[in-house]
Amino acid sequence: MQCLRQDPAVHITAADANPNAVGRFLTNDFVTIPAANDPAFADTLLSICREKDIHVVMPLVTKELIPLALRKNDFEMAGAKILVSSAASLEIANNKSRLYEFLQWRGMTVPAFKIVETVEQFREAVLELGYPEKNVCFKPSVSNGSRGFRILSEQMDELDLLFNYKPSSTYLRLQDAIRILSSGVFPELLVSEYLPGEEYSVDCLADHGESKLIVPRSRQKMINGISVEGEFVNDETIISYCKQIIKELQLHGNIGIQVKHSAEGKFLLVEINPRVQGTIAAALGAGVNLPLLAVKQELGLPIPAEELQVKWGTRFSRYWSEVFWKGH
Repeated sequence: MQCLRQDPAVHITAADANPNAVGRFLTNDFVTIPAANDPAFADTLLSICREKDIHVVMPLVTKELIPLALRKNDFEMAGAKILVSSAASLEIANNKSRLYEFLQWRGMTVPAFKIVETVEQFREAVLELGYPEKNVCFKPSVSNGSRGFRILSEQMDELDLLFNYKPSSTYLRLQDAIRILSSGVFPELLVSEYLPGEEYSVDCLADHGESKLIVPRSRQKMINGISVEGEFVNDETIISYCKQIIKELQLHGNIGIQVKHSAEGKFLLVEINPRVQGTIAAALGAGVNLPLLAVKQELGLPIPAEELQVKWGTRFSRYWSEVFWKGH
């Protein structure tokens, strides 16, 4: 909303399944909609687009993407463009295991990985990837945010973790991971080498596989997986790696890509968020308005060259703010 409000010609209608979502209090036009997994989700949104003459739908939640991509033609017939990649691209991008397999098949370098479904496969994969000499990480093939992500390490100091870190530590020993996984049914897991180096979030603007703008920013401080401090860095290695990913997957609209330095010093893919990322507004400070550029691109509006110029070296820090309302 902060980005879109930079253009007074843009009218924003916010929509959320939560009637008290913070977006309700940041815009004058708000509607409550079903959750993305509700069978009525897409039809409800389509009715709202017709009623309010919406020109562009910008999904912000991963679970919304495929249901909307599958109905893209229906929305376009109603005059509404959806800022989303094709369902085929999303099926790969939203599944971390399929994503690594696909990019490896296309000749791209990704972290060493194994895909597992049982405790025994998990144990074997961890050892094959060099544990305990090397740290190994794992996460569900399909998950949101950092849910289910853990780093396996025998070098961790449990006393140090207990007293000097918040309870959200991601470190586990192998025996503890096996004990937890053995306690019930678990989803398919991607087990991969741990990338110990600096991490970057990359905000991209893509036009059906063609990169229009790629903006890497370092993740110097994070809270619950969200970047709160960083710097916009013109790193050609990261930019060219992300360009190839976008081309191979034919991604479209605002795309987020996470990369990290491997132990060998290469930037490798962590995951893709094929949607607007939560910290995308920070790029305003570096002179680029990525959500607004995506809307302009979708509507075929002119984009002056200066709107694509990034002020590299800009640093940012984020902070909490509040909204207030009377209960009802």
